[in-house]
Amino acid sequence: MRVSVDFDLCESNAVCMGIAPKVFEVRDDDFLYVLDEEPPEEMRTLVEEAARSCPRTAITVED
Repeated sequence: MRVSVDFDLCESNAVCMGIAPKVFEVRDDDFLYVLDEEPPEEMRTLVEEAARSCPRTAITVED
């Protein structure tokens, strides 16, 4: 699984971080960082939930 973010769409609102904090982080500079672009398979449910919950649909999960 590979996670990518369209930073042109992302508003760094931290919804994804609240769902999958081991994968996404909004830092003090108010930018989103992907901590693990290839998270383990056991995190798939959380990562897909984070992608679905993104208000700007900026997160993509690929196999």
